[in-house]
Amino acid sequence: VREVDNRRDSESEESEEENPAERNMICIFSRRFQLSVPKLASRRRVVQELLSDLLRVSHNLFSDSFFPVLEPVIGVGSACEGWSPHKEEDIVYCMFVPLKPPRGHAFHLEPDSTGEMPQTSMRVRVELVCTCTGEQPDQNMMCFLHHSEQELKRNQVASLLHTLCTGPYLDGEKIALWFQTFVISAWSMVPQSRRYSMKVLPSCRSCKMKLMKASGRNLFLETVFSVQQGDSDIFLSSQPPEAQLPPSTTWLESYAVAEAKFFRHVAMQAPPRSCHLKCLRLCARILEGSGLSVYALKTTVMHLLTLIPLSEWQHKYLLMRVDDTMRYLRCCLEEKRLKHFFFANEDMPQEISLPPAFQGAQPLNLFQHLARDPAAQTEALKKFDDL
Repeated sequence: VREVDNRRDSESEESEEENPAERNMICIFSRRFQLSVPKLASRRRVVQELLSDLLRVSHNLFSDSFFPVLEPVIGVGSACEGWSPHKEEDIVYCMFVPLKPPRGHAFHLEPDSTGEMPQTSMRVRVELVCTCTGEQPDQNMMCFLHHSEQELKRNQVASLLHTLCTGPYLDGEKIALWFQTFVISAWSMVPQSRRYSMKVLPSCRSCKMKLMKASGRNLFLETVFSVQQGDSDIFLSSQPPEAQLPPSTTWLESYAVAEAKFFRHVAMQAPPRSCHLKCLRLCARILEGSGLSVYALKTTVMHLLTLIPLSEWQHKYLLMRVDDTMRYLRCCLEEKRLKHFFFANEDMPQEISLPPAFQGAQPLNLFQHLARDPAAQTEALKKFDDL
């Protein structure tokens, strides 16, 4: 942090004239790692419109059923944030679809006692609630609690507990299969079916789709199901990391919505042609093969965006910000400590809503595995320095 402050002081003293050699280097990097933010935004809108149209169809088809209520989609991940490290043809647009309980049901979040996952995990217990009493009793449905089983079987479709749950818990695999089946059957009902052909790709916890244009251009999108924690920007996600496969009733805590909100906040506050997205993409390409996760890099840049004034992320400072990022990462590797951005962070923008427990929680260390394994730290430092 002291090094960042010293660099900031030196930048404020220099004249507005850029060093010609440095300006030329910035141009070279900009062309080599060109990122079309408007193109990413345009394709993100296509994906959001498609899913919004599909959700409208689902609301019509399932209005008399007791499947989860599908809330408006939320774009998350690097492609929706505007800085994807992948080649254009490999970009996947990830969308969260929050789930709300249907009529006569309630969701209760419970800590997952299996203890199989390294990150926070929970289960979503589904509970039946009375609909025949209260201020506005629902006259169009029978109460699951106060009508007989025979009446319910004869006159009403099954409850959520009997369709997409395993025991009393919401099942991510069953939800994914249900939604995949719906997408295939409903595709002809959305206007995008006239411009694209569509294929549902294999996935057990999400819905992955490939959209193909006659020109040969493809769009990839992934719908991930989520449950909001209270009124916060922290959600539980149905989709685990690729290397992990917990039980289908285990939902993992995800910070993706809060991260997307943070980058929207930065975009609104930053100067025109801010270099923070290009810095992220460039560093991600530099770090390929290092073994460092893209998430560690993203966390580093988020920390720096709160440490360095946004006025000093102008395009002409790109190489300095890249240097700051790499030095910060190197120090974290040496210290075997990289603080998670959303725990006990006093610099958190007020627009981001976190559960109260996050402020008093012990900061999570994303490099905890290096602290436990000195050999892994030595190897990580060697790979980083080789780059």
